[in-house]
Amino acid sequence: MKDLKAITVTPKTGGESFLDYDKKLDFKLINFWSWSQSNLLSNSLRGVLAEFIVKTALDIKSDYRLEWDAYDLETKNGLKIEVKSSAYLQSWKQTTFSKISFDISPKKGWNSETNEYAKVVERQSDFYIFCILKHQDKRTVNPLNLNQWLFYLLPTQILNEQKPTQKTISLNSLLKLNPKECKFDDIKNEMSS
Repeated sequence: MKDLKAITVTPKTGGESFLDYDKKLDFKLINFWSWSQSNLLSNSLRGVLAEFIVKTALDIKSDYRLEWDAYDLETKNGLKIEVKSSAYLQSWKQTTFSKISFDISPKKGWNSETNEYAKVVERQSDFYIFCILKHQDKRTVNPLNLNQWLFYLLPTQILNEQKPTQKTISLNSLLKLNPKECKFDDIKNEMSS
């Protein structure tokens, strides 16, 4: 019988070699990471980076990112957080700044432990943290510079009350819901207040 339980993920260092059978090859995992993860302005990678930034700000001790789970992060106290990211600048040629908007659509969340989808379409988290890479100069944009980011914290309950079925939200509409605005250093304090 095949063992199809979840794989235990061991954090990698980047120094792991690619193999051809038992023979170590002359390229390593860090080479793949550099090749595939260097464009921090790409929409999908910027979103993962935003999750990492929030994880770090909240001192969440997870060894690796769990993809496709019903929510992005969970605090020590069991608070479920959905992290959303947007930016004015993209890595491709632009004629104007991108409009800031976020996906807030209710979904059938997937549970990684049971490998099942929820039966109800809803927002799965307790809080949303909207992360905006606010910098507007392509010559100096650096997603690793946390001063170039702005964060908005909003209880999911407010979205459920004010925008129950809405799929996306613009920055202007989000601001009308009075989220807590903060910088990286303030995220943890704001989430505990």
